[in-house]
Parts: sequence; C-alpha cells; structure tokens
Amino acid sequence: MKITVNGAEHETDEGCSVAGVVAAVTAQPAGVAVALNDQVVPRADWKTTIVCEADRVEVLTAVQGG
Repeated sequence: MKITVNGAEHETDEGCSVAGVVAAVTAQPAGVAVALNDQVVPRADWKTTIVCEADRVEVLTAVQGG
C-alpha cells in the first residue's frame, strides 16, 4: 500500500505499524517523534498503531545545536 513519509511516497506492507515505518526511516529511534495524519503518536503506541493506505507519517528527529 502507498503512504506518505516526510512528504515522499513510500510502499509498505498492509498492517505495518508506526514502529515499522520509523525503523524503515532511521536506525536510531531515540530522539524521534512521530505524527500520523497530523496527530502525535506516543512512543508507547508505535507498535500498536497501524498505518493505512494514503496515511501521512512525519518522522521528526531532534537536533542539538545552539
């Protein structure tokens, strides 16, 4: 199925979780926040939140600096 991740179209398996999307985007999930269709998904819910066809996922990584 097709979803949008960080503005780019991606193919993923049906039944894929937010955790699976994060794993496909980054090997380091520490410091990562996720929004699914503009709603923040708590880290505790990543494994149980399933993405659907045409969903929009934003995977955001914290960056240090000053």
